[in-house]
Amino acid sequence: MRFVAEIDIMPLPNLLDPQGKTVRNTLHSLQYSNVIDVRIGKHITLSLEADSEDQAKQMVKDISEKVLINPIVQYYTFTLKEAE
Repeated sequence: MRFVAEIDIMPLPNLLDPQGKTVRNTLHSLQYSNVIDVRIGKHITLSLEADSEDQAKQMVKDISEKVLINPIVQYYTFTLKEAE
């Protein structure tokens, strides 16, 4: 079976996000002062083949934790769906 995972990687909430702060400051200078906070991360789309949804979920977890994120400064979430 073929699956598509949508993975979002973000900096941990208690860490500074200099890119997000820069964007927020720029938005404030453009009169968007109602923007309270901006956090910037990455979005990855991953296509994979697996025998089951559980196996696909485990593969996405393994790939995310071993390759895509630095767990000291980042966390991830993902959704998985069967490819059409």
